Amino acid sequence: MGASTMLLVGPSLSRAGLKSLLEGAQFKIVGEVADVSLLSRGADPDPDIALVEAPADPKIVLEALQRLDEVFPDTAAVILSDEICMAALAGCLAAGASGFLTKDISPDALLRSLQLVALGEKVFPTYLAGLLVHGVPDRGQLRAAADNSCGLSDREIETLQCLLRGESNKLIAKRLSISEATIKVHMKSVLRKIKASNRTQAAIWAISHGYMPVRDSLAGAVAKGRFGLG
Repeated sequence: MGASTMLLVGPSLSRAGLKSLLEGAQFKIVGEVADVSLLSRGADPDPDIALVEAPADPKIVLEALQRLDEVFPDTAAVILSDEICMAALAGCLAAGASGFLTKDISPDALLRSLQLVALGEKVFPTYLAGLLVHGVPDRGQLRAAADNSCGLSDREIETLQCLLRGESNKLIAKRLSISEATIKVHMKSVLRKIKASNRTQAAIWAISHGYMPVRDSLAGAVAKGRFGLG
């Protein structure tokens, strides 16, 4: 049997249909809840994956992820929403979610996405992957980022780009080969300079100003944190 999976979906989706689909692909369904607010922790280990239905509302998405993290901190969360919302997507990235999918996804694509999550990958809509995860922004976006950096230092920009991958301070510190305490200092400075009150707002600001998540192959080597534009 494959990854243990919890379904947190409401009446707009058929839990029975989802359960049948996932179990047919060797996922082990370990729980079904209509609303994330009804979650409670039992004696069993955290499920590997939680498929969470949520509207494309950044506040609701973030609240759902926070509640899930409180109850099952070791579970990979995948949001299933009606449509794409950049603010909600940025919130997912900042909160460390493992995926953001839309309900029009095909059954085969859903299964492949969850299989990737079970392997530790992050999954997002194909047409946004190039923009938000692996792609290179066009020159206009890069220039906008350079011109609207709010005085961020090179290291602060690298920290912000790592934040867009959903990484914790500990992981960012490891990636940039500096201490976690230093990352906390950089993060506080970033929030102050861009006038953001939390990591989610920082992620939204970064995306709207043309910054992209740092790629593994570019970690520590992105010139000035702006893909070579000074």
